Amino acid sequence: MQIVTPKQMAKIEERSEKLGVSKKQLMENAGKALADLIDNYCRKDNNRTEGRSVVFLTGKGNNGGDCYAAANILVYRGCKITIIDIGGQPESDLAKEMYLRLPKERINFIDGYRNKTVDAAIEAAELEYMTVGGDSSLEALENKKDRNPIDNILLHEKRRMQKVTQAVKEADVLVDGVYGTGFHGHLDKNTAAVFAIGTGAYCIAVDVPSGGNSTEGTVAHGTFKADETLTFGYIKTGMSQFPLKKYCGKVTVADIVLPSGAIDAIDGERKYYRIERNHLAAFPPKRERDSHKGNFGTVLVIAGSSSMRGAAAFASLGALRSGAGLVRLASVEKCIDSAAVLVPEATFIEMDYDDYGHMLFDPNREAVLEAMKKAKAVVIGCGMGVTQDTIELTKFVTENATCPVIIDADGINCIASDIDILLKKKTEVIITPHPGEMARLLNCDTAMISDNRIVVAEKYAEKYGITVVLKGAGTIISDSRATAVNHTGNAGMSVGGSGDVLAGMIGSIIAQGVGVFDGACAGVYMHGLAGDIAAEKLGMEAMLPRDIIDNLSDSFSALKEKKRDMKI
Repeated sequence: MQIVTPKQMAKIEERSEKLGVSKKQLMENAGKALADLIDNYCRKDNNRTEGRSVVFLTGKGNNGGDCYAAANILVYRGCKITIIDIGGQPESDLAKEMYLRLPKERINFIDGYRNKTVDAAIEAAELEYMTVGGDSSLEALENKKDRNPIDNILLHEKRRMQKVTQAVKEADVLVDGVYGTGFHGHLDKNTAAVFAIGTGAYCIAVDVPSGGNSTEGTVAHGTFKADETLTFGYIKTGMSQFPLKKYCGKVTVADIVLPSGAIDAIDGERKYYRIERNHLAAFPPKRERDSHKGNFGTVLVIAGSSSMRGAAAFASLGALRSGAGLVRLASVEKCIDSAAVLVPEATFIEMDYDDYGHMLFDPNREAVLEAMKKAKAVVIGCGMGVTQDTIELTKFVTENATCPVIIDADGINCIASDIDILLKKKTEVIITPHPGEMARLLNCDTAMISDNRIVVAEKYAEKYGITVVLKGAGTIISDSRATAVNHTGNAGMSVGGSGDVLAGMIGSIIAQGVGVFDGACAGVYMHGLAGDIAAEKLGMEAMLPRDIIDNLSDSFSALKEKKRDMKI
């Protein structure tokens, strides 16, 4: 499924106008889609819309216009409509036009914003004033006999907020149309206070929850928490990332009847995708009856140390369970002894090691070079440790491999001190960092990575000509041309070893002939899908990385079974 940035969506809408579908028509279509969504929700219990309370929180821009267009439909379907103008009167021409169409006599309008006179009065009186106050404060002001001008202003403010609070609390459906996809920065206190009012209503966000950055996926303090987000045309990139994804609830894409050629407005720009089943069209490759192991590639796994034996086994198992014809594990003696029991289907290259159980470089150089010549993909780094020798080994593989190289875990840490080694590569390279490892590569803190996941992955991929798999909830895969985001997987996979399985899987899929970017997407998707199946069986709390491997066969079955009752 193609997704877009907010800037790209704006270009698509501009192109739509040139192709004969005006922005006004798009807004009317959006309003119709929103009205139908609300109508369908209201009919769930008793198949009736009449009398249901629908409260719209509107801003000054086009999101408010979408709400006005929806309200104008719902009021004639019998809904009790309240409009709380959080941002004040509409300012965009389209929003103004939709506002003027409303049958004012049939709609309850409430001022949802605090005007400047109130702010000035509070500041002048040096009062510490809570925007949403209790009835006792309101009662005290109403009963005060000698009210001064400031008291009267505050009394008006209390009455206004009482109306806002009551409307929100009594709503059956609460619709957030305050800010759109262009929002960035902070929510003002008044808006955040309204969003914080407790309600049992079904909460719907228009296009994106107000307070969310729909480019990167960050949220401002007090962001609207939706049960469902109705987004128009395409999902926006930031909605694929946490924490914003958590605030979106269920995401529904509304068809606003964009002309088929409108998407051409972003031709030549970076393409964005949400990985779906159809992205895996080339995987798994068909297995003919006369196939043999040579048809499905050899994966060389360089991994493990005496104290990190499981990582090598997980990477090897991940590769084999994903269909590789042959997996060769190059590691130290203790790792091989363990892996030979856990993964007897693999073959082994015993590496010389130092006193601490880490692989050496010079004694193993020729063996690694020979093994790389026979491989279709190389996976390096899982549980390898970071020493001067493993650093040299990682550099050597990066500089000399002629098949795709997947650098994971300690392999990433090994190149962090000399990242320009990636510019000396002879082949395609994939790195698979989690945010902490990405922070080490960029010499920054993890928070910076978490707040800018998409742009970090893209810029790094472009700079070094590599594919970046930035792991986490909503894993991002970026190369120099495209970015894909994943939606499979769950918190039960947050256990050491899960990433080793993924590295082996990606190596296996690429060794079978799938392109590097597509192979990375397939590996991430299948890894998450196997994790989801494991979570269904075991619960997230009890899951282990081995359960991801054990359920890969079911994930392949789910991939092939079109009618299976599972979201894939």
